[in-house]
Amino acid sequence: MNNLDLYAKAEHLLGIEEATEALYDLYRSELDDKNVTTLLDVGCGRGGFMQRLISDGVQCKGVDLSAVMIDECREQGLDAECKDVTEVDGKYDAIVAIFDVLNFLDKDSLVKFLEAIAQKLNDDGIFIADINTRYGFSDVAEGTMSSENDKEFLSVDAEFINDELHTKFTLFLKNEDENYTKYQDTIIQYFHAIKTFQKLSGLKLVEKQTFSLYDTEDKTLLIFKKR
Repeated sequence: MNNLDLYAKAEHLLGIEEATEALYDLYRSELDDKNVTTLLDVGCGRGGFMQRLISDGVQCKGVDLSAVMIDECREQGLDAECKDVTEVDGKYDAIVAIFDVLNFLDKDSLVKFLEAIAQKLNDDGIFIADINTRYGFSDVAEGTMSSENDKEFLSVDAEFINDELHTKFTLFLKNEDENYTKYQDTIIQYFHAIKTFQKLSGLKLVEKQTFSLYDTEDKTLLIFKKR
């Protein structure tokens, strides 16, 4: 199990449903007046945002690097594949990367990712993503938490140092024989300053909004247009 699949199996224990819904509402409102007919959801997770846009009449495709997430999308009949955005065919009116997707990329990977996004956009296409502010990492994400139910126990320990958040996930799953199987891995997220997004060759940063998801000004929404 890779670290993204471990995250997928533990996500329901993190208590992020309300925050996810708030982000979906924010993205949806940004797309409302953009005449979007096709959308690519990068890091689509279980497909919740695609479902909303499909109900608005938008043709949606999703990609995610977690096979667990993609399997759940397909079970719902969604067009989703476990692949990198560079491998996606076609072009789209809008592309979204919701809930910290960009923070999972180091700087070099981020630049390559954004170049690929530009190539997948139609002329006048829009790309929307959110990132954590430094405060969001140091004062909100850093720390420890645990969660459990009858069959699962999750421990999360996150440390923010040198502009990187290292989050160790430890998950215990109860087996049919009442013994537990332990899964453990660390996910790294990277802080990105706004200046990183202001000199891209294929995308122009046209708007940024700092907002509060869990705490005061812990997130920034970035809106790009294709150059």
